[in-house]
Amino acid sequence: MTTPRLKTKYNTEILPSLKEVCGRKNRLSLPKLEKIVINMGVGEAVQDKKNLIDAREALGLIAGQRPVATLARKSIANFRLREGQAIGCKVTLRGDRMFEFMDRLFALVLPRVRDFRGVSSKAFDGRGNYSLGLNEYLVFPELNPDKFTRRQGMNIVFVTSAESDEEGRELLKQFGMPFKENKAAEAAS
Repeated sequence: MTTPRLKTKYNTEILPSLKEVCGRKNRLSLPKLEKIVINMGVGEAVQDKKNLIDAREALGLIAGQRPVATLARKSIANFRLREGQAIGCKVTLRGDRMFEFMDRLFALVLPRVRDFRGVSSKAFDGRGNYSLGLNEYLVFPELNPDKFTRRQGMNIVFVTSAESDEEGRELLKQFGMPFKENKAAEAAS
């Protein structure tokens, strides 16, 4: 089995660059990508279980591993939602699958999004983790648009070991995350 391209890039190019940017010599203290979590909330699953089955099948094709059902934490009568009812699915990617998914996301999927001008650089949580939302999962080339006709969104969370948002932003930028350029930075240069 071959080593993913982004994993090789991380070890040969990104780590030496991060040593300079972060000002640390210890390789283990530098930020790294720990996991990627892909989540789909399927609100229509309350009325029709087939929507949840389709979402799980699509997420399995996208991620390359079987998704886990997410359950409702509490009952809400207005939404006809019961505690413990399956209302979504998620996948946690680590290791080589994580790097392969990230490579496909940056190189193939994001450029296929309509009117794509880059992802926001402000979607960090304060601890270096980044969240990205997609409105439609049909931008993934693995999915057949004839089979998956329903529109469904998804959330993708990049969990890093970075100590701050700046370190997390620098790590993802080095991997090739297509961030939007700040208008203020463009005007200054």
